[in-house]
Amino acid sequence: MTAAPFAASASAADPIPPPKATRREWTGLAVIALPCAVYAMDLTVLNLAVPAISEDLKPSASQLLWIIDVYGFLVAGFLITMGTLGDRIGRRRLLLCGAAAFAAASTLAAFSRSADMLVAMRALLGVAGATLAPSTMSLIRNMFHDDRERQFAIGIWITAFSVGSALGPLVGGVMLEFFWWGSVFLLALPVMLLLLLVGPALLPEYRDPGAGPLDPLSVLLSLGCVLPLIYGLKWVAQDGPSAAAAGVLAAGVALGVAFVRRQGRLDYPLLDMRLFASRAFSGAIAAYALSCLAMFGVYIFISQYLQLVLGLTPLRAGLAILPWSLGFVAGSLLAPRMARRWTAYRVLVWGLAATSAGFVLVALAGTQLGFAAVLAGTVVMSLGMAPVITIGNEMIITAAPPERAGAASGLSETSAEFSGALGIAVFGSLGMALYRGHLLQALPQGVPAEAAATLGGALAAAKALPQAAGEALVTAARASFVDAMQLTAIGGALILAAASVIAGRILRP
Repeated sequence: MTAAPFAASASAADPIPPPKATRREWTGLAVIALPCAVYAMDLTVLNLAVPAISEDLKPSASQLLWIIDVYGFLVAGFLITMGTLGDRIGRRRLLLCGAAAFAAASTLAAFSRSADMLVAMRALLGVAGATLAPSTMSLIRNMFHDDRERQFAIGIWITAFSVGSALGPLVGGVMLEFFWWGSVFLLALPVMLLLLLVGPALLPEYRDPGAGPLDPLSVLLSLGCVLPLIYGLKWVAQDGPSAAAAGVLAAGVALGVAFVRRQGRLDYPLLDMRLFASRAFSGAIAAYALSCLAMFGVYIFISQYLQLVLGLTPLRAGLAILPWSLGFVAGSLLAPRMARRWTAYRVLVWGLAATSAGFVLVALAGTQLGFAAVLAGTVVMSLGMAPVITIGNEMIITAAPPERAGAASGLSETSAEFSGALGIAVFGSLGMALYRGHLLQALPQGVPAEAAATLGGALAAAKALPQAAGEALVTAARASFVDAMQLTAIGGALILAAASVIAGRILRP
């Protein structure tokens, strides 16, 4: 009669440590990291193939826009649904189904005979791609029970995305040099086939035994919320604010409100809003979202600065951004070690502060430091941002109950996609307004304002002017662009400094 209480007391005094991962789990991590790299490559590799696709399939301007954008739109729209679906039908099953669909859609896209067919295949790739991030991240939650090992595993997971983004343009360029444009889609086939062959043996299966049926109306409302918001923000970023774009955004917000209200009335919601009651979950989501907002918003200026202000070729500009990607890799792998030494809370807060400092360095682009300041700034930004993403995602999936890890990871990735689009729209619109405002004051006489609406347009217009006037326009346009870039970088630094303070208050032990 006394044995049970005594055993309970001993167990409380000496808690059993979580089991360590075996070779099977680490090999499985390598297997699920590969499709994540392919997923990231597919977001960037197509841009290089656009000229060849235009020559072969002769798409209209609208079709070409959808060929480029529909993949990202549907990935963002289906992340929440796929995360929750994995909790219900099994995360490994969802991942393998998604891999099979991704391989099939990639093959069909590679041999598309019309622009409409390529748009449809890119859409199917987006739906299939939406299964990869939430299912792989939630599987890590089941495979690695030790906190240190799980943090390191998530660091590897983040590294896979960073490597895929960095290699996409380089590998795509090599494929296009020797093969036809469809070859860029076939890069996914060996990776997905490997996952289908070894995944069943290496990856554990997990599903929520108490999950109810998937609510179709919630799925439609989530798509109706996310897709108009992403599309409207991209519209604003490309063409500036307009009544039509505002209407699309308002429709997305209204459907989002309806979605949230419906989740509160369901016994088995698509998105359990009670997750936000956790301080760790809410604080990590807020830090991740604000970081992506600032990072994506300033990145679009850095890429233009390297090519249109400094005059670097696309290859040299890509090499100049390579230290940024390497910084993400190093920061992601070092994050678990830093968390052991200073605690995850401190790493997250100080990572946001370090990223803010990187933005300040980028703001020195107009000084004599120029390129050196931007290069140093991007490295500091990546070294600060990578631990925020790694530790933040670890907080998100561990703060959620194990049976809701898929939904939590889907929400995490959706917040990143939405915040990135918001950053591009807000910072892009604000930066272009600042650029035009500065340039109009220094515009050479006789040059119409419409010709200098963008930096690229100004450089093109300068070629048609007399030499003196053209040089004056180029100098004024580049100076105005750098001024706008500096102000947006300062804005990003302020946002991340505020995020550091907010995360510190929410996550303080």
